[in-house]
Amino acid sequence: MSTSRTARPAVASARRLVAALLAGVLGAGAAACDGGSEPGRQTIRIGMITALSGSLEAPGSELRDGFQLYLDMRGGQLGGHPAELIVADEGYERDVTVESATKLLEQDRVSAITGIINGGSVAAILPLINENKVPLVGALGRPALTDVTYVWHTNLISVEPGVAMAPFVKQEVGQGRVYAIGPDFQSGRDELRGFVETFTELGGRLANPGGEAVFSPFPVTEDFGPYLDEIAESGAEAVYCFFDAQNAITFVKQYAASAVADLPLYAAGFVTEPASLVEQGDAAEGIYNGLNYSPDLDNAANREFVAAWNAAYPGRVPTSIVMASYDAAAVLDRAIAAAGTNPSPEQINTAIAGLGQLNSPRGPWQFAKTTHAPIQKWYLRQVRRDGRALTNVVVSELATLGG
Repeated sequence: MSTSRTARPAVASARRLVAALLAGVLGAGAAACDGGSEPGRQTIRIGMITALSGSLEAPGSELRDGFQLYLDMRGGQLGGHPAELIVADEGYERDVTVESATKLLEQDRVSAITGIINGGSVAAILPLINENKVPLVGALGRPALTDVTYVWHTNLISVEPGVAMAPFVKQEVGQGRVYAIGPDFQSGRDELRGFVETFTELGGRLANPGGEAVFSPFPVTEDFGPYLDEIAESGAEAVYCFFDAQNAITFVKQYAASAVADLPLYAAGFVTEPASLVEQGDAAEGIYNGLNYSPDLDNAANREFVAAWNAAYPGRVPTSIVMASYDAAAVLDRAIAAAGTNPSPEQINTAIAGLGQLNSPRGPWQFAKTTHAPIQKWYLRQVRRDGRALTNVVVSELATLGG
């Protein structure tokens, strides 16, 4: 069984129970994937860097739990080896991320690193990744990089949500002007750049002063009133935003109570992820948003994934972050199995490059050769009521991006 060095005894006990339940849920299919570890095979250590506290603790826990779910479903193994997940703090400063990566690589001697929320953290640890020749299989977004030899991502490039949503927003507003806003950190700047560049290339017009997106201080902004007043004065006919976790909750609630509440609000899918919807309530209803995953996708891999997640974490809806971290574990599982009896990190990295198409809860996807990020479908979702609860319902496909 895999272990996490951040897990408390009660959590570890719960995971053992979940693993037993999942065996019943998944039946022979999971057993076939497991296959049992062979005698003499070394334990594979995987380092996960993620937010352990603060405003991004919720997506941080989703990264951890998605990866752990995959391990629990396969008897704690990756590629036929016992696996150990070592969780380290990403923090909110570059130095914290670098310190965590240094410990994982030099002291824990991990075979791969995963997780990471802020795209800027990827750039911060890239020299360490290249120096140690250890693959980074990230599970959220990242900026474009010139050297991706050891960098792989199972979720997205940070500009892509905006790129996917821009044509739909342009279609909806016609010649109307749109105000673009997001948080001032690497991923926020990338997310808004993807929207602004694509929207304006399509002939769209921005209502922002100077024709550039506006960024709020991150993570400290709690009062969006001045920004909402500026939107009201700008003559905007719609708003596009990217926020995550607590910022997303705060912005949507204050938007609905502001003078611009009647303007359509379009968003990257992270704005209305399930944990945020619970707090946003009626304020989020009707928001169109774009993302690469929704738990209502109808395919066998997603049905298995959602059933396992619901058994392990009742009451929590699986998100794109959970899915991508689960897929990061799946990538490492297949690569480690293909890399030899006791593979080195460099051999695992070579095996990742040869994986080809992967079957995922989001649908089939594969790594692009130039970016090492997914070639995948993007979906238009809308927040709608399902009984008493709000959920993101897939309306249509937006685009296939990557490559």
